[in-house]
Amino acid sequence: VQLQASGGGLVQPGGSLRLSCEVSGGHYGTIAWFRQAPGKEREGVSCLRSSDRHTSYRDSVKGRFTISRDRAKNTAYLQMNRLQPDDTAVYYCASRPGAIIVGRCLDPSVYETWGQGTQVTVSS
Repeated sequence: VQLQASGGGLVQPGGSLRLSCEVSGGHYGTIAWFRQAPGKEREGVSCLRSSDRHTSYRDSVKGRFTISRDRAKNTAYLQMNRLQPDDTAVYYCASRPGAIIVGRCLDPSVYETWGQGTQVTVSS
């Protein structure tokens, strides 16, 4: 399985971006978005469990970000609204072949495949 993330860019505070993660070479049981800002650890942003479409979000993005998928295109998305400067980071998508319990959905250690990352910069 290979992942290709895209859609990052420069946006003003309050703006929106939609990230895409194209999956090739197979399917996933769980897919997630992570981000890493300079000097900080990678943190889970959102995840989606394919079997039941259950989703999870970190507290700081709840109500602003939405994870979704298009099965026909084998692509996952992260719609990001009301972006803030603290959202600035490199965003990565990651996947694993099976489902994962909700409590570990945002744990980077459970994911086997990672995309290359896309830069999101929120600045005026």
